[in-house]
Amino acid sequence: MTSPEGFSIRRTRKEDYEGVLSTLKSLTTVGTISRSHFESIVSYWDSIRLLNARKQEGGELGYKYNNFVIVDDHNGQVAATGNIIIEQKLIHECGLVGHIEDISVSEKYQGKKLGKFLIDKLTSVGFANGCYKIILDCDRKNVKFYEKCGYEEAGVEMRIRSNL
Repeated sequence: MTSPEGFSIRRTRKEDYEGVLSTLKSLTTVGTISRSHFESIVSYWDSIRLLNARKQEGGELGYKYNNFVIVDDHNGQVAATGNIIIEQKLIHECGLVGHIEDISVSEKYQGKKLGKFLIDKLTSVGFANGCYKIILDCDRKNVKFYEKCGYEEAGVEMRIRSNL
């Protein structure tokens, strides 16, 4: 899988603080997150490994948290971010399920097919790690986009929100 021309993709790093938070604002409310808190979360993501992880190739296999950024090679800016969290199940012979979350493309970079590239990358990471399925939740308005990425509607999302 090759990156779109002028862009590269990699795991999120501590130095991506401003770019990731700015890009996520295109998706939802981010709130106040200190640099040290961001850095501790990135360190945590990098420290949690899957049980019985497959052999690592290119540093992308074997992680529970797989947060990636697409970076503009010309200026180093984060253009998009997203992650796939891999859950160890008991069902399906202790199978793995990938949960794609927090897909966001900076407003400046929308329309360049970076979202599809990011979804394809996260899907590839999930299957390479042995996931038997990969799921995501999205707004109704984004269904067509995810269908173009090969996903299909399945089931209903339910939620309850905290009053905090």
